[in-house]
Amino acid sequence: MNERAQEYWKTFWAGKDEPKSVSAWQFGASPDELAQLVVDGVKSATCSGHLFYEIEKEPLPKVDDYSIVLNSKDEPVCIIRTSEVNIMPMNEVPEEFAYAEGEGDRSYKYWKDVHIEFFTSALNEVGLEFSEDMLLVCERFELIDVK
Repeated sequence: MNERAQEYWKTFWAGKDEPKSVSAWQFGASPDELAQLVVDGVKSATCSGHLFYEIEKEPLPKVDDYSIVLNSKDEPVCIIRTSEVNIMPMNEVPEEFAYAEGEGDRSYKYWKDVHIEFFTSALNEVGLEFSEDMLLVCERFELIDVK
């Protein structure tokens, strides 16, 4: 976590019981746009490929994890708290989850097309091929604070 994110975190929790677990990261291919969707209350879910947690040796998210969402300049935008985590094949992600991701026209078709493109590219970078039954880590979150 960079210095600006740490400062934001410490300032927000000053005088309160600070949670022990926090991370700071950017959303996918369009960090500024996606962070703004969170701030606007449109985006309340996100997903990532389960395989990437294994490759990067990162722990899976869990309920009550806190995150500082960063923009494309690594500046903190807001704080979110994970409220639900489910692991499921991409081709079993429900339509209402795709809607909660808040992207594009919020249709399942848009969600699927964008995610196929994103995961195909990301998997190709590590020498793997996309499959619609790849496992996704599907998270729901709530907005805690806006910087």
